[in-house]
Amino acid sequence: MNNFTISNIEKQVLDGKPLSPKQARFLVGLENDHLLDLFRLTSRVREKLFGNKVRCCSIVAAKVGGCNQDCAFCSQSSRYKTHVKNTTTLEQDDLYQAVLNTASNGAESVGIVTSGHRPSDSQIEHWSHVIQRIRSIGSVRVCASMGIVDRDQARRLARIGVQRYNLNLQTSRAFYPQIVSTHQYDDRLRSIQYLKAAGISICCGALFGMGETWTDRIDLALELRNLDVDTVPINFLIPINGTPLADIQPLESLECLKIIALYRLMLPRQQIKIAGGREANLRDLQSWIFAAGADSFLIGNYLTTCGRNPESDRQMVRDLGLVLEPYRQADHINDNALDSTLSLQNAY
Repeated sequence: MNNFTISNIEKQVLDGKPLSPKQARFLVGLENDHLLDLFRLTSRVREKLFGNKVRCCSIVAAKVGGCNQDCAFCSQSSRYKTHVKNTTTLEQDDLYQAVLNTASNGAESVGIVTSGHRPSDSQIEHWSHVIQRIRSIGSVRVCASMGIVDRDQARRLARIGVQRYNLNLQTSRAFYPQIVSTHQYDDRLRSIQYLKAAGISICCGALFGMGETWTDRIDLALELRNLDVDTVPINFLIPINGTPLADIQPLESLECLKIIALYRLMLPRQQIKIAGGREANLRDLQSWIFAAGADSFLIGNYLTTCGRNPESDRQMVRDLGLVLEPYRQADHINDNALDSTLSLQNAY
């Protein structure tokens, strides 16, 4: 990989033209002794697009366990015998306090996550009260991840104040049937289109390390580009005892960084957020996520696994000369959605 190639790719990406599939295949074929060249490129692209600002978000598990789907990686599936034994649900006051606690770590977004294939209308109504309460604070973006939704549910979520919704595609269309059989790839795509139509920002990404190929990874990046999602969370598999992927070999740290670099160059307009599996897979190379092109990360604990101490992450950001960007309410396209109907009677 010579300087002429690096310069051409850098200029192309900064001019708003993401990598082509052919260029992507070239980059992922690089040997490890060329990775520093690649990271210099992705670091320059990130700095040009985002400066020295990075963002972090947190999630709160409002409902854990009891899911009837068969996602091969998931500890919350009732089909597998994992460390998640029972279904647990937070009380609304506990959820509200958990959001305040995670926001104090520096998160500019907090996601309310519930297990299950799709929410019922009554479940959306139940969580709407605490969502409105959080929105009234105005200090964090209110996100949700509740599974597949229909058109009416997407509209309801927007009316009660959800600003961003997470629904990961997880992998390519071709590889998807090997990890999920109880619902279809298109179910997720339809939900994303309904949410976008309702004015909700989309957080949609992947879980890597399930046995997918580089072709699957490139195809997924192209799918996310076509969907024009706002944020792309990158997760790395933590094999869970009791799941079908319990014995899979974890990815090498440098391969994880190469995935981040690929997604930065294929999706230059999107936030690239490093989420689950960061500590287990990257280990001492966690700070390299920014050199590889990431501009966002998840701080605090995950759903059923623990993250590292938030102060360690904040110190990592400071040591790199970066600055955590706070939430600014005026920045978000859906911040006025709540004003359209403050009455749940109107929303339902």
